[in-house]
Amino acid sequence: MPAPLHFSMLRRVAPIDLEHAAAVASHAADLAREETVARFRNVNVEVKGDGSPVTEADRAAERRIRETLLAEFPDFAVLGEEYGGAVQADGPQWIIDPIDGTLAYTRGLPLYSTLIALSVDGESVVGLIDLPLLGERYVAWKGGGCTRNGEPTRVSQSSDLDTAIVSHGDVVCFDRANARAGWDRMAARIPFLRGYTDAFGHGMVLGGGVDAMVDFDLSPWDAAATRILVPEAGGACHTRAGNNDKVGLIFGSPALCEQLLAMFDGA
Repeated sequence: MPAPLHFSMLRRVAPIDLEHAAAVASHAADLAREETVARFRNVNVEVKGDGSPVTEADRAAERRIRETLLAEFPDFAVLGEEYGGAVQADGPQWIIDPIDGTLAYTRGLPLYSTLIALSVDGESVVGLIDLPLLGERYVAWKGGGCTRNGEPTRVSQSSDLDTAIVSHGDVVCFDRANARAGWDRMAARIPFLRGYTDAFGHGMVLGGGVDAMVDFDLSPWDAAATRILVPEAGGACHTRAGNNDKVGLIFGSPALCEQLLAMFDGA
């Protein structure tokens, strides 16, 4: 077991037991499942100022997650999609997306997820992707490996783009990130390019079924968990700066990521 991570806060040094933090995050995800599953296909949809959908399920799930995390870690900062906060470069911070894939959720598609990450000094050290209606949960902490439902899981080690399944986010996100040229190169080169979007696709990479993924125009809560889950599952995870504080991720099989990165050089 890795040694506890230490951080400076309020002029003192305190240990973080990352395995315990991951267990608390998993309990929070259990409670979020109750909120989202109970409302699935029976929820009113609102539109936020940025045009994206939101539901009472999003808000209820984030409230349960925040309450659970802060009860155990009252001094940690929290950033969530629905109830805000600011990205912190110093100290520990929980980063939450109660429903990643709200559009899918509102359409009755069972591929939404809950994302929870713990960041320390800007680095993800705990990550969780929960897929409630698929009954799958991916959990990792720094130095602890990655598991799916408690069993170790590894990313693909494929190196052949001709046979690899490569997933991607929505095409409009490539446009927003000024990366459409890279998307066009992928579409022309990769035979099995598939739109397993949102964190559902991230989970499929962690399980090894999808060999790599390119996902652009991500908010901090979309990317934080994947940044620790993928390396702990033996994969590569590359970050590209985007517009308006958004980021892009290219992750999965290390050999495939190098080939994918080349498609986005100058994109």
